[in-house]
Amino acid sequence: MTEIYKRNTRYKAFLLSLLLSAIGFGLYKGVIDNYLAEVVGMGEMDRGVAEFFRELPGLLLILVLAVFYRSSAEKMYKAGLVIMALGLLLQALIAPAKAMVIAVIFFFSMGEHLQLGMKNTLSLEYSHSGRGGQALGYQNAAQQIGQLAGYIAVVVIVAVFAGTRIFKPVFVVAAAILGVAALVSFRLTGSSTTDPSKRRFYFRRKFRKYYMLEVFYGARKQVFFTFGPYVLILFYGADAGVISLLFAISAISCFIFSPLIGKLIDRVGYKPVMIGDTLVLVIVCFFYGFAHHLFSMHTAFVVCCVNYVLDSVISLASMASNVYVQDISDSPEEMRATISTGISVNHLITILIALLGGWIWKTLGIETLFILSAVLGLCNSAYAATIKVARK
Repeated sequence: MTEIYKRNTRYKAFLLSLLLSAIGFGLYKGVIDNYLAEVVGMGEMDRGVAEFFRELPGLLLILVLAVFYRSSAEKMYKAGLVIMALGLLLQALIAPAKAMVIAVIFFFSMGEHLQLGMKNTLSLEYSHSGRGGQALGYQNAAQQIGQLAGYIAVVVIVAVFAGTRIFKPVFVVAAAILGVAALVSFRLTGSSTTDPSKRRFYFRRKFRKYYMLEVFYGARKQVFFTFGPYVLILFYGADAGVISLLFAISAISCFIFSPLIGKLIDRVGYKPVMIGDTLVLVIVCFFYGFAHHLFSMHTAFVVCCVNYVLDSVISLASMASNVYVQDISDSPEEMRATISTGISVNHLITILIALLGGWIWKTLGIETLFILSAVLGLCNSAYAATIKVARK
């Protein structure tokens, strides 16, 4: 009973830190694309370069975790929050020169990626047996609530201070909130055991399909994550208020559907969920790339906004791959190591997509860019169909 109480206490502190960090991240995400376009002056190719360095920490994560293999998941989660807070503070203080801005984006992203695998690991470790999908669903819901608050705050700030450059003050506020989230996270006492396998790259043959799924998913999600908002900004002229409102609607949708998809994974299994999301993805990619050929620019913009929200919702199906890892892992330590390795594996392709995406958009058009995303999604589902689910 005492152990259950301790686990529940840690889980509550964990969710609170998630909520606060999501608010700070929501403020940051709500303005960063417009900041890069309007203040720093980044075009399609520049945005691809910036995204390359934003994703690079994900690839380097496996090296960082190998060095700090003795640290528990709780400690690595705390370190990630501290780095993120410092990164946003630096972004507010430096001049808006491309090289300096990209360097700080890299630093901030290291903290973001450091805690990325830890969030999933802690949710699964704190969950009760057979409820891993539900725990991940609640985790995503907490994140969506926090990000929603951040997005709505940006919408209000843009409306109140119309015509004013609000980017740097927003970075300062976001840094302060992330600092508070870091303080809350120090209530998480280390319960994760150290993993000696982290002294080397943790690759196991039985996880090869998970690694490949991470490659396909990482590639296809990268197109929308990087270039989805930038298409709306550069191609359709959306300002920070509009982008943040769109993010807010996406957060509300994900908050509603995240627990439902988590429960769906527990009920029908991870394999059907992995396969099923592609049908919607193909439709989303088609309209995002070709809406301006089918409708007026105003209608096409609305269509793209709707499809951006749909993509955010179907991206929640990525939780299924983490439950898949939990299902075939021999221990929580192996699960933690594999999820962290998976993050690095999917970044092998996402950093290339970040660089190539800007070039494809500039030379071949946004149509080709989103056709590529649809094809990658189809590859993801085709490969997921080969998974053999063990009977229990």
